[in-house]
Formats: sequence, structure tokens, C-alpha cells
Amino acid sequence: MGRVVLVTGISRDIGRRFARAAAGDPSIERVIGVDVVPPRGDIGDVSFVRADIRNPVIAKVLAKEDVDTVVHMSVIATPGSAGGRGTMKELNVIGSMQLLAACQKSTTVKHLVVKSTTTVYGSSPRDPAMFTEDMGPKRLPSSGYAKDVYEIEGYVRGFARRRPDVGVTMIRAANVVGPHVSSPLTDYFRLPVIPRVLGFDPRLQFLHEDDLLRVLRHSVLTGIPGTFNVAGDGMVTLSQAVRRAGKPAVSMPRFAVGRLGATMRQARLSDFSPEQLGFLTYGRGVDTTRMRTELGFEPSYTSAEAFADFCREMQPGELRSPLAEGAGRG
Repeated sequence: MGRVVLVTGISRDIGRRFARAAAGDPSIERVIGVDVVPPRGDIGDVSFVRADIRNPVIAKVLAKEDVDTVVHMSVIATPGSAGGRGTMKELNVIGSMQLLAACQKSTTVKHLVVKSTTTVYGSSPRDPAMFTEDMGPKRLPSSGYAKDVYEIEGYVRGFARRRPDVGVTMIRAANVVGPHVSSPLTDYFRLPVIPRVLGFDPRLQFLHEDDLLRVLRHSVLTGIPGTFNVAGDGMVTLSQAVRRAGKPAVSMPRFAVGRLGATMRQARLSDFSPEQLGFLTYGRGVDTTRMRTELGFEPSYTSAEAFADFCREMQPGELRSPLAEGAGRG
């Protein structure tokens, strides 16, 4: 008998695409997609179950379907797509807690894969050149997506201690880019004129959307436990990225970029959060040695190639509101 895989967050594009790809793998018997709203687009052989992971009913889904592998992909990056910051935190943190509680009670679940993010490391002037998986943020996140992810990872580690018989794989993905990705960062590069923090040229790492799908599938099939930074080789400076995007840029003091970001959030043009401002000021680098030596995964795209593929699909002067395309978020 093949694996029975449950995927959360299937209403968003990246979750739907992963579930459909997993359903086509001959070693996977069934894939069940779970979300509060049905996915848009073809899901192939995936079975959709309308369920809210914030509700204990998710435990009944695990038991009824004899799920042995759970892939948690429903952590939301932007409050606009969730209906506000309060709802976003509830979906992210409370939803993850309920899902972990259901997995803890399950007698069938043997493997948990969690899509996390390198955003958990934060961005500050005191950061190391490269974060390894054993390092934490130099400044604990106080709000937003980064705080949610930091809390969720803590709950996942607690689950792993309570259920040592369940293999837990945590994928800390670098900023995901590609033709189908709509995120705070891709929306930033879609602005007609790109604001930059005066005097800073941060180093950025990217992960192509196809490589994200590949590493999640690899994690499901191999069952290798651990926490892994996943990013394309190399780095791209912000100035290089702006040139490759073919956009004009304007350099401003950090406080002015912050005010502009707040104005864009209020106008629902872009979710330019304080954490993104930090990233676009100081950048972030993560070490991916463990990804290769322990997880046994090699991305197909370098950071530069992943960003170039994103740029090829971007129309000149394109601006896409992140609030209009919540389903496309990774």
C-alpha cells in the first residue's frame, strides 16, 4: 500500500499544485486536500475535504482517511489575504496548534512535513553572514508573519518531542519566486518604481516555485527528519535584482520607505510590512549544506536563475495587488 498524504492549504495555488503533483506519484496511494474553501483550478486525482484546521474536526479527517503523512502548507504570509491580522494569526497559529494536536492523537500519522520559511531568522545589522539551522534570530520577531512562523516552529518542535515515533521534516524555504507566485516580495518587484533604503544593498536568496514543490515531494517520499534551509545557490543583491527586473528605483531614508510601505498597505496596493523593510535593508543569507548532505536535495535553479524566470513573466510596470490574489501565495 502506498502513502496516504493529507495536504493543508490546498485553496492556495502552491498547495493545489503540490497536492496535484503528489497525487500523480505512483508511490502515493491517495492525496487528500484540506481547506476552508475549495481550490480554484484542476486538482486532478486529489480528494478535497472542506475542513477548518482550527477546528478539532481535523482529527476525524486523519482517522477516517487513514492518513500516514501530513504536509502543512496553510501558513499565510499576509493579513490582507486572510481578512486582517487577527484572523491571520488565528489561522496560522491556532490552526497549526489544532493540526499538531490531531497528529499527536493519531495512530496512523508517521510523518509530518512543515513548510516554513527563512523569514524566521529575521533581518538585522547583527546577523551572521549565513544562518545555519541551529541558529535563531538575533532579534525575536514581535509581530506579523515572522512572529507566527517562530511560534509555529516552537509548537512543531514540541510535537516532535512528544511523538518521537513521528518523523518531522521542517523546510525553511528562502523567498519563493516564479511565474505563478504572488507574495509581498514579488509584489514589491512588480511596483512601477521600486523604493530602496538609502545606503543599503542587501544580499537576497531565492527559491524557485518548482524547487519548492520538488523539495516537498522529496521530503514526503524520503521521510528524512530534521530542519533544513532550502535556497538556490548563490545570492543576488537588491541592486542587481532591480536592474534585472528592468525597473527604475528611488533611494530614500529608511523611515521614508517605512512610511511609504504603510501608505501602500492602507491603500491595499502592497503588503509592505516592517519585516519586509528589514529584509530589504539588511538582507539575509542561509547555509544550505544540510539540505545537500542530510536531506539529499539539490535545487534546479540558482537564486539568480529563479529570479530571472520570475522577471521573464513580469510585464513592464506591472503592479498586482496581493489582496487580489490570495490564492497564489506560497
